[in-house]
Order: sequence, then C-alpha cells, then structure tokens
Amino acid sequence: MADFDAIVVGSGCAGSVAAYEIAKAGKSVLVVERGNFAGAKNMTGGRIYGHCLRAVFPDNFDEIPFERKVSHERISLMSPNSNFTIDFASEDLLKDGQESYTVLRAPFDQWLAEQAENAGAEYICGIAVEKLIKDENGKVIGIFAGEDEITADVVVLCDGANSLLVEQAVGAKRPPASQMAVGVKEVFELPEEEIDKRFQCAPGEGTAWLFAGDATHGSFGGGIIYTNKDSISVGIVAGVEATAKGNVPVYQMLEDFKNRPEIAPVLKGAKLVEHSGHLVPEGGITTMPELTADGVMVAGDNATMCVNLGYTVRGMDYAVASGQMAGQAAVKALDAGDTSKAGLKCYVDALEDSFVMKDMRQFKNVPNFMEHFDRMFCGYPEMIRDMMNTMFVVDGSPVQPMKKSMMPIVKGAGFMNLFKDVKGAMKAL
Repeated sequence: MADFDAIVVGSGCAGSVAAYEIAKAGKSVLVVERGNFAGAKNMTGGRIYGHCLRAVFPDNFDEIPFERKVSHERISLMSPNSNFTIDFASEDLLKDGQESYTVLRAPFDQWLAEQAENAGAEYICGIAVEKLIKDENGKVIGIFAGEDEITADVVVLCDGANSLLVEQAVGAKRPPASQMAVGVKEVFELPEEEIDKRFQCAPGEGTAWLFAGDATHGSFGGGIIYTNKDSISVGIVAGVEATAKGNVPVYQMLEDFKNRPEIAPVLKGAKLVEHSGHLVPEGGITTMPELTADGVMVAGDNATMCVNLGYTVRGMDYAVASGQMAGQAAVKALDAGDTSKAGLKCYVDALEDSFVMKDMRQFKNVPNFMEHFDRMFCGYPEMIRDMMNTMFVVDGSPVQPMKKSMMPIVKGAGFMNLFKDVKGAMKAL
C-alpha cells in the first residue's frame, strides 16, 4: 500500500492548487517543497489574472492577498535617449472575471499553501526532490525526498522550469536556451500614498508596465514594473541565448534600467528590500513535454505553460488552471483505481477543452517570432524616437509637410522590414 494517494512536488501556483483539489476530495496528499516555505524560491514580476482563481476559490476569493488591482496598462519602447509610452486605462480592466492583480509571491504562495493544508494536505519544506521511484514496469510510484523513499498512487510534478524530474517522468529534454529567459527582480518599499501619486492611480489600483528596446540594451527581452500596496517590483527578463551572446550581463541591464531618467524618479527614496532571480520558460507549446505518463502528471512551468506576447506576459493563470485540472484528474483516476497514462488522460482532455491549450495553440508561433523580432529591441524604438522628435521638436525652422518629414525615417527602417514584421506579428498573434 502506498504512503499517500498523491504526492505533489513543488508548492507554487500549480502545486498548491493541485494539492488543494486532491485534499478537499478526501484523498491523502503530500506536498514536497525545496524552499524553506511556500514561495521562498518563486518569483514573478508579477501579475495574475483573476478568472483562474475565481474558478478555484469562489467562496473565499476576497481573502486572497492581492497587492493592487491593475487599472493601467503601460507599454514603452526605449531607445538609448528616448522613451515612447502608451498608457491604457479602461473600466473593462476592472470588471469581475476580467480583472488582474499584482502579487508578491511569498505571501501569495503561502496563502495558497494554507488553503491546501486547511483542506488536509501535508507539507514537507526544505527538501529537494531529484529522483522519482518507478516500479518494474516503469510506472512512477513515488519520490526520493532526501534519503527517504515516499510512495504514492499518483505524482504531480510542479517544481518549475528547471526541473530535474520531467525527463525522468516523460522522457522530455530540458527546453533549449533559445526558449528560456532569465528574470531578475528587485522590490522597493515606498509608502502607499506615494505610489498612488507617482503612478496616478486610485487607492487600491495599480500599474503593469512593460518595456522593450534599450531596457535590455537591444537584446531579446524587456523590463517590467508592477505596483504593489506599499512597494514597487522592478525587473528585467532577457533571453538566455541572446544574453549569452551579448556584452551586457542581466544584472547590469537591471542597474542601467533603474538609472534611466524615466525610471529613477519612480524609485527615488524607495528602499530595496528584495532581490531574486528565476528561469522562465518561453517556448510554449513548441517545448511542451508530454503531460502524462504512468503514475505521473506535469503542470505549470514544468509543462512550459507560459506565453510572452510582448504586450503582456502570462504564466500564473495557466499554472493555477493546470494545477486545478491535474488535481481533479488525480481524484478521478484514484476513484477509478487507474492511475496509468490511460487513466490520467482526463487531465489532458480537460486542458484541451480549456483556455490553457487553446491559448498555447493560438500562440504557438509567438516564441519563434519574438526571438527573431530584432527590430523591436533595436530599430523600431529609434524610428519612433525620430518620428516623435519630428512632430514635437520646434526650433524655428520651417515646418515640413508630414509626409515629407516622416518618409525618410520610415525608409530608414525599411518598408520591406516593416511589411515582414507586421505580417509575422499578424500570423503569430
């Protein structure tokens, strides 16, 4: 007889939600987390969309430790000496089921873990799981937690993008460097009313701000700023392969970004309280492993369920949804007495019927397009700068017709390049 009905490896968004679903159905479930507590090793910019959490916690959604509801979406194109920003606000961004929130992963993940524990899940923290236990037929029947062997009828892998276990479970290799990014983030304390003033937000509301171009010194990637209740999250996410080929390391990108004239005033007088780094899977469905094998399921970042669209980055809502579906599938398989790959097919079916796999397929071409969209990071920010200078700089010289003044700038970027990029974006997005 197995020690537990289920074991969940990792207590991030996917892991804790999976454990919660299994435990509330009356099954015995153990969560093993390598950090000293849930959220200790997790990092995000970060923002989560409310729809996924409303599906899991309809009765206590208002208890979730969100930071601010996002009321402003900002996108900036940075050249070395300019910044072009779009600031979008809409009532539709704030409606229930359509809204998003900024979060800090430590308190957020601890809350999720508490819900799982309250439902009956057991937690072991501070233990890294590096090996799975398999029977003579190759079915996963448990884990090695440190020196201990712990068995279960089903194992759910939710231990992140840099997992050692996915290859053991389903034979998938780690994603290539070209489909991975490295994120570095710092959190700065600032009084709540000061954040309201600096970002022109109503109390309780906040901003999600993405940057492309010189934020990463022209390399594939971008900068991020998210407003929390009484702090600001500032970070850089850069492609691993692009960064390795460049001359500027990620930590220097972050320092230069913070010292930009557009960013420095936002952080003036703020106190640095946190620094973290994390690998981010950006390959989407192109690098997604098989999601099931005998006795095991893969969810969240382990399954590369993340999409960087340039104007928004999504991953946590996919992790929550996949964790919920993995937990529900585990319960069905346990009740049926069949935790083989065939018995766990209900997990894959649920994902295919949901927004998760529909989004993954819709955006299957985005990773390759973004990886080769070099002019977005070096070229178009400069083109926008020159166009804006032509429109707004007044020096006493006679004003030229708009067509005459703009045409050389667009020609400099190349009409064919513009056509190719627009066509590529339309196909990918």
